[in-house]
Amino acid sequence: MLLYYITDRKQFPGGDAEQRSALLAAIVRAARAGVDFIQLREKDLHSRDLELLAREAFRAVRENSATTRLLINSRTDVALALGLDGVHLSSTDLSPADVRAIHAAANRARAPLPPFIVAASCHSASDVRLGESHGADFVVLAPIFEKLQARQPGIGLDALTQATRHSPPDLRVEAGDNRVGIPVLALGGVTLENAAACIAAGAAGVAGIRLFQIEDVAEVVKRLKGSC
Repeated sequence: MLLYYITDRKQFPGGDAEQRSALLAAIVRAARAGVDFIQLREKDLHSRDLELLAREAFRAVRENSATTRLLINSRTDVALALGLDGVHLSSTDLSPADVRAIHAAANRARAPLPPFIVAASCHSASDVRLGESHGADFVVLAPIFEKLQARQPGIGLDALTQATRHSPPDLRVEAGDNRVGIPVLALGGVTLENAAACIAAGAAGVAGIRLFQIEDVAEVVKRLKGSC
């Protein structure tokens, strides 16, 4: 089960300095707890401030986990400049294929090509197919459940199941397996209580902000790993 923490420093109290410090502490806790991926999603920051935060966040991840990977939201340029583990793309960003090409061009003198994770946001089964065809490593499908604060209805578990499977089964896959070829993570209203239902519906893992941006994230990770 893959666990994906999406950051939002604005959810912490205090001024800019306090929020930044609290976010870095949350990243440390998540890395130590065994969260698989952390997406640095601080879209309001100017480039220089984002680069400084990303550098600190990357150091925090590396110093506290050998397995957690740090991705940055949308900014392929920052990810490549700082040597981050990858990038998370929205529907308005470059395609995963374009990012792969940019990464290859930036590392043309290196062999083998260093690993670089490309994730993509999706909102429908067709988005998932597109992300798969364009070379994303995995996709995050949202919102699965209703987002009360935004008054946004969820697409539901049936849509999650549809997005994680080929219909009809893909005969190119051994034994006609009908699962899509990349992991699909569930996002949007995911809690400890409904995470297992997401996995049962076909998700390879779950993503969230509040789910992981808490003091006791180690207990959350333990319960998620134990229940799914």
